[in-house]
Amino acid sequence: MIGACLVLQVLLLSRVVGAQPQLLPGSCNFELGTCGYTSEPESGSWRMNEEGHLITVDSAFLDDQEKAVLVSPVLDQQDWSCVRLVYQITGLGSLHLHLRPDSDNFDYRVWNANRASDSWLIASVDLPNTTNPYQILLDGQPELGSGNSIAIFEIHIVPGYCIECNFEEHHLCGYSNSWNPNVNWYVGGNVARDPESNLLENHVNNNQRGHFMYVDSVYAKHFQEVAKLSSPMTTVPMAGCLSFYYHRDQERGNIFSVFTRDQLGHYEEIWRPEVYVTSGWILVSVDIKAPHPLEVVFEAAFNSARGGYVAIDDISFSPVFCHTDTEPTVDPSIASCDFEDGLCLYYQEGEESKVWSRVSVKPNAYRIGDHTTGAGCFLLADTRFASKPGYVGRLHGPFLPGNHKYCLRFYYLINGFKKADNALFLYIYDENNVAQEKVWSLPDTSRAVWTEVEITYMKPMLSKLVFVSICQNFWECGLVAVDDITVSLGDCQITAGFLPGQCNFESGMCGYVRDQTEDKADWLRVRGHTPTSYTGPRGDHTTGVGYFMYVEASLMRPGHRARLLTSELRGSSSPQCLTFYFHMYGSGTGILNVLLRHVGRERDTLLWRRRGEQSVSWMRAKVDYYCGDRHQILFEAIRGPTLRSDIAIDDISFARGPCEDPGDVTPYSGFSEYFNEIEN
Repeated sequence: MIGACLVLQVLLLSRVVGAQPQLLPGSCNFELGTCGYTSEPESGSWRMNEEGHLITVDSAFLDDQEKAVLVSPVLDQQDWSCVRLVYQITGLGSLHLHLRPDSDNFDYRVWNANRASDSWLIASVDLPNTTNPYQILLDGQPELGSGNSIAIFEIHIVPGYCIECNFEEHHLCGYSNSWNPNVNWYVGGNVARDPESNLLENHVNNNQRGHFMYVDSVYAKHFQEVAKLSSPMTTVPMAGCLSFYYHRDQERGNIFSVFTRDQLGHYEEIWRPEVYVTSGWILVSVDIKAPHPLEVVFEAAFNSARGGYVAIDDISFSPVFCHTDTEPTVDPSIASCDFEDGLCLYYQEGEESKVWSRVSVKPNAYRIGDHTTGAGCFLLADTRFASKPGYVGRLHGPFLPGNHKYCLRFYYLINGFKKADNALFLYIYDENNVAQEKVWSLPDTSRAVWTEVEITYMKPMLSKLVFVSICQNFWECGLVAVDDITVSLGDCQITAGFLPGQCNFESGMCGYVRDQTEDKADWLRVRGHTPTSYTGPRGDHTTGVGYFMYVEASLMRPGHRARLLTSELRGSSSPQCLTFYFHMYGSGTGILNVLLRHVGRERDTLLWRRRGEQSVSWMRAKVDYYCGDRHQILFEAIRGPTLRSDIAIDDISFARGPCEDPGDVTPYSGFSEYFNEIEN
């Protein structure tokens, strides 16, 4: 093995590196000061260490505050960059990194950590290219009690992507080793280049000292001993060209592969070499198309101590694909449709079997409207649209390419079935119109509410979605409705995570608070139908079986108010579009107001109002507003004259405005003969 080690030294220790990476504005090592970073006045303070070199927040100095927020200067970096954060959590606590865009009301959390450590840790956080100035926020939250603190040693912002690395810096760009007592990736190099070594002529050609990563089989003891070198998890989806250099010798046997690993731990092999031995450093370029964050994993497996070695260096990434024939041609949105403007690319079979129709109904106590807006269109299968009472209705979607993982979501509604066993199925068909798999069928617990279905599927061939409804005879047939079909790339379990300004109340109140100053009642977070007959929703808008906020009229008197407030919003330099769904059904329904409350002002500004019964369906509202100062949005419900006055809201979201389709922006609508009475 001495000979093998000598070969490794001769061939590998000649890797070299160029200049040290450029540091962008916002970088700081806290040696001479805070580099323009300041503590947010509304929170606790970060403190410079007396000896310099780090900045800390300690629970002992927070007084009654829960956190301290460190805010960077305004950064205007339009190209992609990477934050390298060296930090330490002592005891109990957490550290969060947010982005604060200048044109937005909200701070966006892109990274967090809560694991205590006896040593410094490194985080790598991608900052995608943007034309909007922004600030970086470091939110330190040590828990109450002695010995809990959070420290930051340095913040480096460098051009490029976080998965890029030349392994010259001590932190190795956040790459980590899955420890194996016998085989591991190690740092090699740091000697002057040997001019006689057999390197690629078009690679780095100077005499500086350089490092690389290598793994050797010399201590391998078992069959298939594996060493894994993993990049940090990206904070954004990645699509483009991954490049790296590798050097390999397979004396008795090793397996070298490169994988991607998603947040669920699923691996996908993206490359493996075609040759066992290389005479020099070989450049590899491989395309990555991932609609979700990922890690890149370099894996070497050895069968014996004479399995040779593998080395890698100079990992880089480009958003331009390596090969034109692998440019992404998949657009899964062609299979999405809300049926507001037609059938999109969905179609039915022959004329005689066209039982699916695009309809819009006037909601009543027995029929609710569509899921998209409450007053729009959806697809309905019904015997009245068929040539005979019994039918098989198939609704075909467009073809999607194979070997991709798709996330399908849609909503269905069932009404009037005595026997709903065959009411609705979902199949995957191939290009020969042959059913490959039944991926969903109607559950036994269907209710007369729009209910969400979520399915992840993957097929090797060209395939399409086919919705099937079967009616055996007139007495078994009823109403089957489908709406808001969306198809995207990736696994449905990998969600976008917490998005500020969006709340469906499934996991809590999202920072919304009840106004206790003048209110005589409260907004309640519930699921299912409300207790009073002929008022309130039958289920939430998000999934049909989830949570929503509502005001129970039986707990109030006519004219009583209940207010729900957002957390304090920062204000922005651009208009905002507020979208939410509301439910106002009942003969005694009162008023729902949306108001703007400026911090420090006594009077609230009315943005939107509905009064009286609106619909048995959830209705969508869009509200344009602008506020450059700190403010809150209030949802105010005023009870009507009778118990049938429940008011509910769900699925609130804020986005940079103006609203693209403000179909519901007039401040007043509806009618109630009791308006003057309940306004008092």
